[in-house]
Amino acid sequence: MVDLRALPPTSPANADATPAAVSLTMALAKSAAGGDERAMKKLLETVSPRIERVVRVIMGGGNADADDVTQLALIAFTQAMPAFRGECEPTHYASRIAVRTALNARRRSRAQRARHDDLEDNDLAGGSTPHDDAIAERRKTLVRELLGVIPPEQAEALALRVALGWSLEEIAAASDAPLNTIRSRLRLAKEAMRKRIESDPTMREELGEGER
Repeated sequence: MVDLRALPPTSPANADATPAAVSLTMALAKSAAGGDERAMKKLLETVSPRIERVVRVIMGGGNADADDVTQLALIAFTQAMPAFRGECEPTHYASRIAVRTALNARRRSRAQRARHDDLEDNDLAGGSTPHDDAIAERRKTLVRELLGVIPPEQAEALALRVALGWSLEEIAAASDAPLNTIRSRLRLAKEAMRKRIESDPTMREELGEGER
């Protein structure tokens, strides 16, 4: 059994991995799926930065539970590897598991979660003025609130699209769902966001006419 806590400290994931690196990671994943513990350890070292980053995007960088949720996501990834069929990149496979783990954690603890969290690097686009920044922060808070209450499939699609910047095609491939299904999930999630804004006059005023 791989000791997850013995893994080296994580660093930002390389979003521009070369084809050779992707090929190596895929080979490791296939070996790990077949029960090769050495390959599993190397694979975890490869994907753990991505998993940590995704968890912190969903949970918020200042969330006290982020480290524990990262460990849960690493465990979930390890347990899911026997089912890996090589139909997507291992880092995408890891990202989706991390998203699900973090969303589940948010649902369990949303009553206690911090309200001042920030989405990190791959988040909603911020503005260049204090007013725009305030609006962007309000949107981030709204997205996080929605992730805890909308149906899991919609929350996952919204997190992958808005927080992580995945394309519709990437979400469909990782979710093993038709493209139109992903579009529908995102549409429903955005409708929920619009209704939440329209139900709160203060929020509607803060976000401006563009969100009405």
